[in-house]
Amino acid sequence: MAALGKLTLGTAPDSWGVWFPSDPHQVGWQQYLDEIAQSGYLWTELGPSGFLPQDPERLRDELESRGLRVSGGTIFAGLHRGAEALDEAVEACSRESRLLTALGARHLVLLPEQYTDMHTGTSTQSGDIDPDQWKNLTTGYDRLGKTLLEEFGVDLVFHPHADTHVDTQERVERFLADTDPRYVNLCLDTGHISYCHGDNLAIIERFGDRVRYVHLKQVDPTVRDRVRAEKLSLAEAVPLGVMVEPPYGEPAMPPLLDALDRLDTDLFTVVEQDLYPVEPHIPLPIGARTAGYLRGCGLGPVRRWPY
Repeated sequence: MAALGKLTLGTAPDSWGVWFPSDPHQVGWQQYLDEIAQSGYLWTELGPSGFLPQDPERLRDELESRGLRVSGGTIFAGLHRGAEALDEAVEACSRESRLLTALGARHLVLLPEQYTDMHTGTSTQSGDIDPDQWKNLTTGYDRLGKTLLEEFGVDLVFHPHADTHVDTQERVERFLADTDPRYVNLCLDTGHISYCHGDNLAIIERFGDRVRYVHLKQVDPTVRDRVRAEKLSLAEAVPLGVMVEPPYGEPAMPPLLDALDRLDTDLFTVVEQDLYPVEPHIPLPIGARTAGYLRGCGLGPVRRWPY
């Protein structure tokens, strides 16, 4: 297959089961960095704030010793809650932006706050959002994106997410219509869109100018249908195997990658297969197979071991 010249492959701590800065049910940061290099990846996200070393010089040394570079970082923010939540997000994103820019990266992925607990799946707030909360959400992201761009040169890319107030395709499209493209654009997470029965190709076609970053993920439709029928949370769905490695789920990767490559922009396409909780020996072979499959689709860079 021809190379996908506008797309750059990376991976994320999520693909090694990392949801938290530290947790007994996920791998440590040294294992993560060692194994993504062994799997063939050259680019990584930072993961949850505090998972990787926070001193930029130390982190740079750890990355360079493994031939790795940083594509972006991730932060959760509950901006629907109003001014106090916005202030908290500005502080957290500013810290993350300083680390990103010190490492030569400029993408900050913002995820809306979940209304279910990430450990137990229990409901923590209403799954509905009222008009005032929606306005807080959209105007808050505009203000946050403007701050990050003007103060740090960092681009805010918004990540729709299951069990949040921006999950379905309808809500994603409404969010894009209600936010300023100068300051807020889209991290298209293909798995979360498919998890919520959305159409990734339609979003790329309609909002291609807003797609600035991508998380590659596939969903097992059989498990997804069970999750919906039993009204399970994301925290309950992931251990059932709702997110799967390619090519065993939806959306199909070759047409998705071709559609992304036709967009008039260079994109990081970052593998992010939810695996939490996970035994430490599980992620490496999955990550290596995934890198090999995507290389076969024309996506790179991927290197051989030993690097």
